Amino acid sequence: MIGAGRLESYVVGRVMTGVGAALAVVSAVILLVQFVDLSRSVGLSADVGVGRLFILTLLRAPALILMLLPFVFLFGGISAYVGLNRRSELVAMRAAGISAWRFILPAAAGAFLVGVLTVAVLNPAAAMLSARFETTRAELLDNTPAGAPKAAWLRQGDERNQIVIHAKSRDTVGGMVRLRGVSLFIYQKNANGIPEFKRRLEAGEARLMPGFWKLTDVREAGAGESSVRSDSLSIRSSLDAEAAMERFASPEAIGFWRLPKAIKLTEQAGFSASGYRLRFQQLLASPMLLAAMLILAAAFSLRLSRLGGLAGLAGAGVALGFAVFFFNQFSGALAKADILPLFAAAWAPPVVALLSGFTLLCYTEDG
Repeated sequence: MIGAGRLESYVVGRVMTGVGAALAVVSAVILLVQFVDLSRSVGLSADVGVGRLFILTLLRAPALILMLLPFVFLFGGISAYVGLNRRSELVAMRAAGISAWRFILPAAAGAFLVGVLTVAVLNPAAAMLSARFETTRAELLDNTPAGAPKAAWLRQGDERNQIVIHAKSRDTVGGMVRLRGVSLFIYQKNANGIPEFKRRLEAGEARLMPGFWKLTDVREAGAGESSVRSDSLSIRSSLDAEAAMERFASPEAIGFWRLPKAIKLTEQAGFSASGYRLRFQQLLASPMLLAAMLILAAAFSLRLSRLGGLAGLAGAGVALGFAVFFFNQFSGALAKADILPLFAAAWAPPVVALLSGFTLLCYTEDG
């Protein structure tokens, strides 16, 4: 038992070393590509220095690295198992009567645990950095003549009221959301739960304070009534600064732990939260996807090197990994178009990849 435990630990260590090497290569490529892209899109427009561009690259890169993490485990797993095979270590293990499942499943379990850690810890951190990247890039571009102010639409609501907010431009000041040229359309639900228009507010500026919007230079008018001017006015808000900025961001830019709140607020405001729900289910399925990629890597690397064709099998494994990735993207697109159920779109790719890996292992494993 001790020997078996040491052997399994050795294989897991080799696999994780391969994954680490693949992660380093993928990260370096992403950093290089992002730096060049930001140099062209931001550096030329805003005349930003190299140091600032590198900081922007570091803010953006983690989210992209996590998105490509399944490929990291696929490439790293193939590299590790092919190396073990070419050094005849896998041959010796199987000749000793050790089943392939004994050194594959522990590595897959390790990939699953890394996936859980990624979703619970790394994803929220990457989403926070991505949000800072978007804010910093917008500030740099808005300070240039070519940077046009961005219009914004927001919606908030509760059981009784619905408020639709339109602003001609938006920005952040000290972490505080500020809107300019603001129009607020306030609706109140009747006895049947149908929203009815009650009043409209026009404000020169609106700042999101804790629990309310602070409006300045306000004109207020109800249905069929004349307008009333006031210097300032406060409107209750169910949004905080982070939730408000999330309305301007894609679901991928929202951390795992904030997605349930984003879903709740979006549905309270009367919007569809299908994009957030899909992202939440995809994150839940991520650990299974990483484990499936590692199992696929092993399935395509067990052929005896003396029989030849190992490089071709490894290439086929890489191609299948790309197929799984595009299948994942395609399923997400179908779910966003309401063609596939969200749960099926999120979980089908990792389940298909996992079953494919098990099928290949059952076909090749003779012990």
